[in-house]
Amino acid sequence: MRTEEVLAAIATGVWRWESASNTVTLDAEAARLYGLPAEPAVLPENVVRARYHPVDWNEIISIIRLAIAEDTLAEARMRVVDSEGRVLRTVRSRCRPTVRIRPDGSQETELNGTVQEVVSEPRPGTAVEGTSITGDWRRSREAFLLDAGRALAEARSTGEVLRVAASLSMPGFSPDGLAVFSVSGERLRLIGHHGHDAGDVVPFEEMALNTDYPAAEVARTGRAIYLPAPEAYESRYPTTWQYVRRFDRRSWAFVPLIVAGRTLGTWMAAFKHRVAFSPDERSVLTTVARMLAQALARAGVAESERELSLGLQRSMMPTTGPAIPGMTVAARYVPTGGGLQVGGDWYDMIPLPGGPGGVGTGTGTGTGTGTGTGRFALVIGDVQGHDVRAAGLMGQLRIALRAYASEGHRPDAVLSRASRFLAGLQLYGTEASADGSAAGGAEEPGTYEPRSVYSSREAYENHGPRFATCLYLEVDPETGTLDIARAGHPDPVILSADGTAVIRQTLGGLPLGIEADSDYPTTRLGLEPGETLLLCTDGLIETGGHDMASGWDRLRPVMEEHRASPGDPGDASSGLEKLADALIQAVHGPGSHYTTGPLADRREDDIALLLLARDSDRGAARGGAPAAVATTARRTALTVAQAEPERIAGARRQLRQLLHDWTDQEQVDAAELLVSEMLTNVLVHTDNDALLVAEARGERGGRRLRVEVADAGDQLPHRRRPGELASGGRGLLLMEMLADAWGVDPRGEGKSIWFELYEHEG
Repeated sequence: MRTEEVLAAIATGVWRWESASNTVTLDAEAARLYGLPAEPAVLPENVVRARYHPVDWNEIISIIRLAIAEDTLAEARMRVVDSEGRVLRTVRSRCRPTVRIRPDGSQETELNGTVQEVVSEPRPGTAVEGTSITGDWRRSREAFLLDAGRALAEARSTGEVLRVAASLSMPGFSPDGLAVFSVSGERLRLIGHHGHDAGDVVPFEEMALNTDYPAAEVARTGRAIYLPAPEAYESRYPTTWQYVRRFDRRSWAFVPLIVAGRTLGTWMAAFKHRVAFSPDERSVLTTVARMLAQALARAGVAESERELSLGLQRSMMPTTGPAIPGMTVAARYVPTGGGLQVGGDWYDMIPLPGGPGGVGTGTGTGTGTGTGTGRFALVIGDVQGHDVRAAGLMGQLRIALRAYASEGHRPDAVLSRASRFLAGLQLYGTEASADGSAAGGAEEPGTYEPRSVYSSREAYENHGPRFATCLYLEVDPETGTLDIARAGHPDPVILSADGTAVIRQTLGGLPLGIEADSDYPTTRLGLEPGETLLLCTDGLIETGGHDMASGWDRLRPVMEEHRASPGDPGDASSGLEKLADALIQAVHGPGSHYTTGPLADRREDDIALLLLARDSDRGAARGGAPAAVATTARRTALTVAQAEPERIAGARRQLRQLLHDWTDQEQVDAAELLVSEMLTNVLVHTDNDALLVAEARGERGGRRLRVEVADAGDQLPHRRRPGELASGGRGLLLMEMLADAWGVDPRGEGKSIWFELYEHEG
């Protein structure tokens, strides 16, 4: 009896589908089962496809793809419908896919299979629902795959991916043992497991790829291995069965982890109950393995990028350097979130000629105290951008600044040379072509012609000019003198010994790199015993949607609450570290979510900060009297030049910050008015600059404010009797009405006008 007759006797039809001709060949029984005339036929694919419900057709397509990938049989149950969509019968089809490679390199697929009726399915004539045959199971499978995909997509590290993999609970056949193996050269390494004791997995931790073990074979061949029973495992892998039998598992699936055609490793799922590994179950395992492989690949790339960026940042970021006599230094660096986490922010501590030697490189956090002699410089800056190019320019600029400072140049000269260096370092207005040459042709020797037109935003970001803000200051530890030059950078903040934080206005110039020849005037400040200096980049102030004003309002209470403790240098060091941590937490900690600023743009930025504290017992250490009196005084000083009348507004702001906790607000308004009047008189009635010095001394509720404005003119002010419409002449009258005490003191060169206000509680 022929094969066709045997199959017909058991109501089994034979069919063949060819992708080359896109036709389906049916024998008489197969045609009958599909609701067609019971005779052999060669039909177009769409004719046969119309006999399947669309949901079932989509299922068989995925099952066939799985069978091609695993080189196994494809099996599925499908509903045959008539032209009106009613169920005629349910059939079970099995086929073997064959793939051939054509001479032109394309693939040709042929399916040879059988089909027979399943009699235990819905009765003929019932309406077709919009679900597949095993609808409930498949719905739960789809929900499971959706949840698994979402969880794996959110995993950011290999450890997180492995934790997600260990928590997977598959619908209907959850494994109780999982393991992930990774290919490394010619070795296979176990990188994560679940459901096994640590000692039990020792034989599987590392092995050669040619080991007689399912995971190794899968990694070699890229094809899944399903072992539905212990007998199948023992007969196929007798060498490793002796290590596996004690786990008391009944079925195993070893599925390759493949990304972009490359096998990364193997995923093992072991079951304590027997699993037949039907096409649907194999499809779930294969889909999970595919998502797991992609998640591991993403995590590996992200970890490599993070390691690269951290290594780059560590190599470029210095420590706070050698011990400084009578001073303590703390620093922090926090890269922006996301991406490579590299940027252009930096800080540095540079020993100046004659100062302490040896500054190493290391992590972005540190503190220095101790004994030594000599001046040193502190630098903080921010190169435009948050990418690798910004980090590269930052490294070059930091080295240049150290070189200029080590040559003994003053702060203004250091920044002028750094600006010229950065401007000459960059390729202004030119774009790199594919072959590495500059677009637009070569420049003539000795010529420089900047261009401002770029073909795209990407071209500008990659090749356009970058600027940098910077603040450079020289410190004399013996006297506390600070000589500051500023290039578009936020002003420094001084935290006085009594806990008042004030922004100190300093002269400044353009950011580095904008103009090759820029001037950077120098401002001299004094750091008194017990005071702390804060230098920071704009990320500390503006992160979270803040501008400079609202950002400072957020930070000032933190500084005043966590001021460094005076007294013992060890305590000062600990207090300074706590203050640095508190400032970072105010911006990036949990509480920062409740202190967002008024701006809609709330992008994060890199943060660099430096804290410099002068020990409160410095005077006693030099053999003098302890500087206890300085702990209850706060002061500010400012020069207003004839060409800079706008600095009068800055003087008013500084005075208001100095008196921010003054009990009588009317006295604060009066002091602000008097300061404005005194400075304006100097600029209007003399040709000299005005020097403002304001000091508040005493305990809260009984403090005394003394403000002096000095100039080099020898003409003393005198009382006038201004008319009703006069625009001037009321300065001394205001002093007499608003001040508790005032006066004019002649000096050897010039004069000093002063007033005092006495604070009254309530």
